[in-house]
Amino acid sequence: MINFKLVYKVIGSLLFIEAIMMLSCLLVSVYYREDDILAFLATIAVTVLAAIGLKFKGYHAENSMGRREAYLLVTLIWVIFSAIGALPFVISGYLTSYTDAFLETMSGFTTTGATIIDDVEALPHGLLFWRSLTHWIGGLGIMFFTIAILPSLVGGSVKVFSAEATGPIKSRMHPRLSTTAKWIWAIYIILTAGCAACFCLFGMGIFDSINYSMSITATGGFATHNASIAFFDSAAIDYTAAIFMILSGINFSLLYILMFKGKVKDFVKDSELRFYLTVISLSTLFITFLLTSQSGIRIADAFRYALFQVSSFISTTGLFNTDAGLWPHLTWVVLTICMVFGSCAGSTSGGIKCVRGAMLLRIIRNEFKHILHPRAVIPLKLNGTNIPHQAQATLLVFLSLYGITCLAAFFCFKLMGVETTNAITIAISSASNVGPALGADIGPTMSWSTLPDAAKWICSALMLLGRLEFLSVMVLFTRAFWKEN
Repeated sequence: MINFKLVYKVIGSLLFIEAIMMLSCLLVSVYYREDDILAFLATIAVTVLAAIGLKFKGYHAENSMGRREAYLLVTLIWVIFSAIGALPFVISGYLTSYTDAFLETMSGFTTTGATIIDDVEALPHGLLFWRSLTHWIGGLGIMFFTIAILPSLVGGSVKVFSAEATGPIKSRMHPRLSTTAKWIWAIYIILTAGCAACFCLFGMGIFDSINYSMSITATGGFATHNASIAFFDSAAIDYTAAIFMILSGINFSLLYILMFKGKVKDFVKDSELRFYLTVISLSTLFITFLLTSQSGIRIADAFRYALFQVSSFISTTGLFNTDAGLWPHLTWVVLTICMVFGSCAGSTSGGIKCVRGAMLLRIIRNEFKHILHPRAVIPLKLNGTNIPHQAQATLLVFLSLYGITCLAAFFCFKLMGVETTNAITIAISSASNVGPALGADIGPTMSWSTLPDAAKWICSALMLLGRLEFLSVMVLFTRAFWKEN
């Protein structure tokens, strides 16, 4: 039987954290003396009242979390955080539709970065900061953030970590999960601060530097300008953003090994990292060639645009420094492949993760060997470690769910009259938590405001499924999950 009282208690406690997040945005609004102060005050009041109500409902709950409670809690908290986080947009009047506000907030927390706001520069500073903050907290995970600062709050933290963490292999750097969470958050903060400092050094304002650094290290994509990074028209800022997008797409356990343990050899020899960097290198060179040969762009500019866009798509950040929708269509294929793969497991990025790509290539190689040697027992190894058969089966299930879900969403979008290229790229972009689409009607520099409301709710669901990697959400809709035994 599911311990609902514990679920209520934890959600209530977490809503206090969301209220504190909104309080920081309220302080920004007060500093700039803008008209979103009342919206944040009202939302904070609603959040605190809801938190108190849920805490009361979960009073005297047994602090012992099972696997079912963990999966239910993780899914509910992402939905509830997004549902409440949408209120400042609606109450302030900057978004008149709750559907639009919910999509914007779900896109923020899942670090998708797709927006339905056509003119972000019209937003007050408090709402702009709220958009970036949703990215930053959602980047490593809401529950993972809680485990780092309040480990005693979650009785089954290991189960919660398994339900929320990305990738087929959940790596831990320390026997105590709370210690692992603190180390990873330390790296995350270092990356964010380093990115912001570099942006300030190259002439970006403090407010923009903080917002873009949170967006980049969370691989989110929300910008404070309609033209995104292209607004600054600076090669130094472009290359800085590309470098930090690539770094944020690396497994944080590997960054810990490099930054705090100094194990350069272990870092360089990682199979997933090699796969990730190989895809970036080949994609960048190929697109550079196409831009210089077919579009007549200077090689220096072509390389800068190509590296930035490849880094943005494969890290699932979604920022842009030029309109890739105007590029040769073959570049769209390459960028879509980057969008599907995403970066490394254990990072802030979306996509199916490069480790799954590396595993899939090894499975295919082993099958060829089995054809020649049917009785041979050939283990699947990654970084010298045997991958169990259960992990291989889960990989195939995940890829199947990813493909079927994107295909179903594509058909739904087509029935609603969405253009074909947009329909498939919006489905993949949402499920991979990327943000930009590729097509004539909704290009990489455009908002998703023209989508029908039904399509926006489907996109929101796809973002949640992609962020929690399908299985954690879909298991809630099975009969076995709700059976007592």
